[in-house]
Amino acid sequence: MAIPNLPSGETVEHPQANLVLVLGLLSPFCCGLFGPVAWVLGKRALNEIDGSYGRLSGRSQVLIGYIAAIFGTIVGMLFALLFVAGSCNGNF
Repeated sequence: MAIPNLPSGETVEHPQANLVLVLGLLSPFCCGLFGPVAWVLGKRALNEIDGSYGRLSGRSQVLIGYIAAIFGTIVGMLFALLFVAGSCNGNF
């Protein structure tokens, strides 16, 4: 298996890097609505960046948004569980 040459030109930022970052950072504050979307987009963008052999940049932005999206999704799910548990009032 041949290892491809590194690109000789400048790298290009991934087109969804900023979107993943913004959605991921907003996800803990928006009831986790943006979390799953940023989670999926972030995973896809990370795979594309890793497979580009250095032609795409923005990995740090995508990684921060991806981690924040996972955190926001978990926090949103916990708040939803607390809401359901609180609305039962002990009457199952």
